[in-house]
Amino acid sequence: MAETAEPSIVARREGAAGTILMNRPRALNALDVPMIAGIAAAISDIRDDPAVRLVVLEGAGGRAFCAGGDVRRIRELALAGDAAGVEEFFASEYAVNRAIAEFPKPWISLIDGVCMGGGIGVSVHGSHRVVTEHALLAMPETAIALFPDVGTSFVLPRLPGGLGNWLALTGARLKGADAVEAGLATHFVPRDQLPALRAALLQGDAGVVDRFAQPVPPGAVAAQRAAVDRCFAHDSLPAIRAALAAEDSDWARDQLAILDRMSPTSMAVTLELLRRGRALDLPACLAMELALTRRVTQHPDFAEGVRAVLVDKDNAPRWAPQADPATLFG
Repeated sequence: MAETAEPSIVARREGAAGTILMNRPRALNALDVPMIAGIAAAISDIRDDPAVRLVVLEGAGGRAFCAGGDVRRIRELALAGDAAGVEEFFASEYAVNRAIAEFPKPWISLIDGVCMGGGIGVSVHGSHRVVTEHALLAMPETAIALFPDVGTSFVLPRLPGGLGNWLALTGARLKGADAVEAGLATHFVPRDQLPALRAALLQGDAGVVDRFAQPVPPGAVAAQRAAVDRCFAHDSLPAIRAALAAEDSDWARDQLAILDRMSPTSMAVTLELLRRGRALDLPACLAMELALTRRVTQHPDFAEGVRAVLVDKDNAPRWAPQADPATLFG
């Protein structure tokens, strides 16, 4: 008899907490449609349960909190012309992002390991984003010719200075303490303290996070913050590139080399997305992102970027010439 597969979402009531475990460790807990549906169902069950005072969200396996969305599957759907399948994925994912933002109780994500893309989406809109020294946060979408989504068109423009543009365009990877510095995470707790923190949270008091959290000394983000602001607080790629060239530092040269590897269309779309997102609330940003997915996933760069990074893994994408972002926003 074949073994029954473990559920990809394990939702329970433990004490005064609703716990949600993303349980697809071999895929680094990357979100697929059943996982998104499982999180949505858990939110619905927990929201109105008076015995549940907070939510604890975790990833299984020790390597990743959630490495993102299942973009390989989205590529397959896009190449097959299955627009309805692509729409189902993004619409359901973004509905969960909004539900987390509007959740009336503390939403506490314990981020230990990789947290990218969709992992940011299920954590950043909650009240508490706890990271460890093993956490690694990023929005790497420009490398696969997508764009920072899951509501980050609302979040990133509201980070100070040029941080939002920098993280969005380069996919810069932030270690746990750096993520607190940048504002994507709220608390730093060492990995060896997570079990005790989790146990304490089951009593239903989110305030215990503050008691476990350790101060974050100035680190990598603080060291480059002035340069990030000088170079990335611009609304056009030519201006950003010119500022980086004028900076004349190893860091600036590294950033230029990173930009040279990204999809030109994706970077142009990303800058416009963040510019528009400054003036919108989260629901409007999510609606804008959903509309944009319909066009961007049909652009040849998307299939090519996912191929190069996640399918063939040759990291040698052949990008199309930059498209006018206005044509993709419609």
